[in-house]
Amino acid sequence: MAAPRIAVTGRIPDAGFELLHEAGDVVAWDSLDVPTVNEVHEMVAGAEAVLTLLTTKVDDAFLDAAGPQLKVVANVAVGYNNIDVAACARRGVVCTNTPGVLTEATADIAMALVLMSTRRLGEGERVIRSNTPWQWGMFYMLGSGIQGRRLGIVGMGDIGQALARRARAFGMTIAYSNRKPVAPSIETELGAEFMSMDELLTTSDVVSINCPYSPTTHHLISSRELGMMKSSAHLVNTARGPIVDEAALVEALRTGEIAGAGLDVFEAEPTVHPGLLECENAVLVPHLGSATVETRSAMARLAAHNAVNVLNGVEPPTPIPVPAI
Repeated sequence: MAAPRIAVTGRIPDAGFELLHEAGDVVAWDSLDVPTVNEVHEMVAGAEAVLTLLTTKVDDAFLDAAGPQLKVVANVAVGYNNIDVAACARRGVVCTNTPGVLTEATADIAMALVLMSTRRLGEGERVIRSNTPWQWGMFYMLGSGIQGRRLGIVGMGDIGQALARRARAFGMTIAYSNRKPVAPSIETELGAEFMSMDELLTTSDVVSINCPYSPTTHHLISSRELGMMKSSAHLVNTARGPIVDEAALVEALRTGEIAGAGLDVFEAEPTVHPGLLECENAVLVPHLGSATVETRSAMARLAAHNAVNVLNGVEPPTPIPVPAI
């Protein structure tokens, strides 16, 4: 019996390959460049398992190219808006992701963006790097402190909770909006107050986006929501770019409707709205949420584990819930 073909559609850490090579014949994209759609489709043809990155679009065309023997799509990411899970389910293809292993790294980036935005650290570094003359002064480049201020977390999952723990250590109070309240024990641990989205927006000093991206959260933050925020407030997004309407955010930053923003994700990555590049009060980093050696290695291992389990007829550790089809 021939070994199953396993395709990997992007460069991943070596940690993911040992398990894959033991389970089947592996074909892997070996460039840091993102493969074209045609290159992906050629690679996945005949595969029983595919490890995908968030840059890989898994739709009907992908599934047609792979063929009817495909059993599993293992996303090397926690978000899976790149995958048409319903289309996979209709064909009996199991989809998995990598939650949990990137929680702490992403929460670190979110907390870093809170500090960078409120303390104007991006602006300060640009002053130094551009050799712009400067002089210490009592009123030079004043930011705002976060002690005693409210952090409003939109999406109180694992990453939101990890961010709340960090923010509490910095002396912030925690509010959150979620589909439903978290367990009372978690609320007590975090000192977190559940509230409506509108109340969170109007009362928070920093709003952090930590919810999944879906059609219902597309442009969840747009002109209306930005207009509800305090003029002294900051917006942080480490979830997915399209949750925030970038054009509306640019206008809010330009007019002083909000004080600042820290973004790790963008609507049309790797393209960034040109208006954001012109906003001194925007901190912009290139999707570094899970970018540590340890985290990316753990993601690769978990994705490989998911794929191999499905090939062996065993429940994968982290399946993506199947929508109604």
